[in-house]
Amino acid sequence: MPRSVNSVAAKARRKKILKQAKGYFGRRKNVHTVAKNAVEKAMVYSYVGRKHKKRNFRSLWIQRINAATREHGMSYSEFMGKLSKTDIELNRKVLADLAMNHPEAFKAVVDKIK
Repeated sequence: MPRSVNSVAAKARRKKILKQAKGYFGRRKNVHTVAKNAVEKAMVYSYVGRKHKKRNFRSLWIQRINAATREHGMSYSEFMGKLSKTDIELNRKVLADLAMNHPEAFKAVVDKIK
C-alpha cells in the first residue's frame, strides 16, 4: 500500500506563511522555519498594537479636552467630575472632537456644567 502524505495541504501551509513573511529581511522571508517564527512574533505585535492604539487615542482625547477646559478656567478632572454629576453623557472622543473642531459647542457644554 502506498504511503499517504498530505503534501498539497503541507505546501499550502508553508506557502501561506511565506506569503505573510513577504518583505522581511534575510532568511526570514524565504526559509519556512525562520519565517514561521517571524510571522508568529509579528502577529503578537499586531495584536498588542491594536490595544496600544486604543490607549494612545484615549490619551490624546484627554489631552485635547484638558487643553480646551483650561481655556475656560477649569481642569480636566474638575470638568469630568462635573460632567458626570450633571448627567451629560458625552464620551471623551466626542468631547475632544467638539474641543478641536467646534469650540463654540464645547463652550456651551462648559457653561452648562458651571
